[in-house]
Amino acid sequence: QVQLVESGGGLVQAGDSLRLSCAASGITLSSLTLGWFRQAPGKEREFVARISKIGGTTYYAYSVKGRFTILKDDAKNTNYLQMNSLKPEDTAVYSCASSRIAWPLRAGEFDYWGQGTQVTVSS
Repeated sequence: QVQLVESGGGLVQAGDSLRLSCAASGITLSSLTLGWFRQAPGKEREFVARISKIGGTTYYAYSVKGRFTILKDDAKNTNYLQMNSLKPEDTAVYSCASSRIAWPLRAGEFDYWGQGTQVTVSS
């Protein structure tokens, strides 16, 4: 059974940092592309970041580039989203996902999803 479990969300103030974790079981993350999406209330789910299974190349949404970093630890079968300089507009439920393809961007290109973790940034 494949499971992706996020943790690390919470309530922080603008300018603070958070590190989200996504622990996997039933799959080996080293052979997959990993991504993070977020969904704010009343808005559509949006792509945040991905780290490709090809060369570990990373790609970020314009809104988070330079502030967020996606990382992975193959030994722990876990990937992370380091979020710095958080803004109130970063408030959302963040979900991790895995994909068999190298450079997915759309949610439909990801196969497995975690349940999500809430991040709330106060001004």
